[in-house]
Amino acid sequence: MSKRPNIVLILADDMGYGDLGAFGNPDVRTPHLDRLASEGVTLTQHYSASAVCAPARAGLLTGRYPHRTGAIDTLEGRGLDRLALREVTLADMLKADGYATGLFGKWHLGALDPAYHPHRRGFDEFAGFRGGWQDYWEWNLDVNGSARKADGRYLTDVFTDEAVGFIERHHHEPFFLHVAYNAPHTPLQVPDDEADPFRETGKYHEAVSILYGMNRRMDKGIGRILETLERYGIAEDTIVLFTSDNGPQFGSELGPGSLKRYNGHLNRQKGSVYEGGIRVPAILRWPGGMTGGRQVHDLVHFTDWLPTLLSAAEVDGGADGPRDLPLDGEDALPLLRGERGAANPVRLWQWNRYTPVASCNAAMREGPWKLIRPSIPEAMTVSPEDLAMDRRLKYEPDTVKDMERGPEPGRTLPDPPPPLLFHLEEDPYELHDRAESQPDRVRRMQAELDRWFDSVERDRRAS
Repeated sequence: MSKRPNIVLILADDMGYGDLGAFGNPDVRTPHLDRLASEGVTLTQHYSASAVCAPARAGLLTGRYPHRTGAIDTLEGRGLDRLALREVTLADMLKADGYATGLFGKWHLGALDPAYHPHRRGFDEFAGFRGGWQDYWEWNLDVNGSARKADGRYLTDVFTDEAVGFIERHHHEPFFLHVAYNAPHTPLQVPDDEADPFRETGKYHEAVSILYGMNRRMDKGIGRILETLERYGIAEDTIVLFTSDNGPQFGSELGPGSLKRYNGHLNRQKGSVYEGGIRVPAILRWPGGMTGGRQVHDLVHFTDWLPTLLSAAEVDGGADGPRDLPLDGEDALPLLRGERGAANPVRLWQWNRYTPVASCNAAMREGPWKLIRPSIPEAMTVSPEDLAMDRRLKYEPDTVKDMERGPEPGRTLPDPPPPLLFHLEEDPYELHDRAESQPDRVRRMQAELDRWFDSVERDRRAS
């Protein structure tokens, strides 16, 4: 390598494991991502840090479980998406080590308070939105602290344009470019010529045709980014990492509005700690530092990327993380290079609405075994008032001056359902519960899950 590697981190929004041709879907059209996979390393057991957006992004950018960071839910109107100010991001650490840093797209780690703006979290440049979603045509963006209204361009193209411009400005120096597309998150909107090839097959509901078209348009944008790296002769020295924040959103099971589609046969969807909600696609290409054309089948987790990328960038002490904030992730660079396999990895997840509930929608992965605490419906609902504020933040942002500071909506929770146990090597689709035949394993894993929850919750309350 001629210099320290540039890093391009591309994050899709609600893109499922099965939404790419490289991950087994024969009908979708993502040629640029498929080429990236053929030239790089494809991760088949790659996991988000959460089943939903904001907590997942917190884990990705800090190397720490989301609860520790304070970002526990998507409700920016209540500040539950905010990345605690004590946290140190990947951008913070790369910027301090001489990298130019830019974020273009979705932030969703603090929407209403300027203290949580990307500029204060390590990013020199920002063009995007700070909440959970935007209209693709009638968008409102924050561009380095100033408002920009829609100008007729499709939003995915706007983020691609900004990313290409960033590379053009900084190709002569090490840079960290984070492109956080909001595709294919709702609202379902795309130019007709992108959706028409899927409509014409007659295989899909209208909603799925539009969504596949949104991914097709995003794939074209990724192609432009890759071409720009090649045009400036820096592709060899650039790490490109593509992934998604969580599993796909299916919506209703039937009818033209359903988004139910191929997801590698994984169980469930976004919001669930079953595989379909947390296992996400990942492709890594680094021609100057890693042999491509391979698959890695070992478990890699969102929290592993901060220490891994800092190690690749040779940031002094970076793989150990910031002082006084111990990492949950590990440097996966040797594993990704094929120098060693993973040890017996243990990873944990939990998510519900509002204050976390330990026995609701939680999971622990230990080697091939996975313990699941099923969700409790009463803990997974959002009040109508908070949903209304969420909508106002997207379409009438000028009417919201502060987040809701009142008490959380009251709820009465029933006794939780018992834990389930799956062996993923023999049962990758989580269809056969083995809890009854493995009571000692269930008790031990449940005790470990409880200890973990107590630990991350102590950190959250202190943040």
